[in-house]
Amino acid sequence: MVLLACVALAALAPREVGAHFFLEDPPSWRDQNALGDPQKTGPCGNEGSAAETGAVTAYRTGETITITLRETIFHPGHFRIALAVDDRSELPPPPPVTPGSTDCGSVPIMDPPVFPVLADGVLPHTSPLSGEQTIEVTLPPGVTCDHCTLQITQWMSNHGAPCFYYHCADISITDVVVDAGPEVDASIPGVDASTPMDAGNVARTDAGGSPAATSSSCGCATPGRGAGARGLVGVVLVALVIAFRRGRRV
Repeated sequence: MVLLACVALAALAPREVGAHFFLEDPPSWRDQNALGDPQKTGPCGNEGSAAETGAVTAYRTGETITITLRETIFHPGHFRIALAVDDRSELPPPPPVTPGSTDCGSVPIMDPPVFPVLADGVLPHTSPLSGEQTIEVTLPPGVTCDHCTLQITQWMSNHGAPCFYYHCADISITDVVVDAGPEVDASIPGVDASTPMDAGNVARTDAGGSPAATSSSCGCATPGRGAGARGLVGVVLVALVIAFRRGRRV
């Protein structure tokens, strides 16, 4: 009878279930299972032997990026985003926890965030998050890297210690300058300065200044001053012949 009572009490006791989340985008640095594991050991879900994905997502300095995730097991809490440029040792430690009714009662939120923290206290929730969730953060202007780490940390308020889960993504940040193409010399006859210099749409000119055939034309050329000069020479020759004949008759 005592044994049955103990079993009943155990069944009624609250179960501690670790919250989980799955990082959708950018892709995680490690393979994740359906619940999003590995994620329990900082700074990046380092436990276990899951294979590395090798994924490196490219962004531009100062760009506002979107992080997409799914909560797979619910616990109330929020998320924090941080960036390590050269090494993961630059990632900030989790914030200090003040125990309450649970070990993980409350944590301070960095507002405004200070680099390397990019955002804090985002997606606060006390009920399950449904479906994919997005977080927008702006990468610091002027910061570039070939292989840096974007960290997403989840804090859970009603959880036994430890109070945080972690995911990371490998990213690159470049300072891209858009090439507007070569400058067009507005002094060139027949060339519109607003039209890019490209072999398909720039009319070339011959020595006489007349547009020659282009790749998109019919292949014909309009006679220019060269043809007019030849006609004038012919007229002069005919006049000389007529004058010579009249001289002989006289």
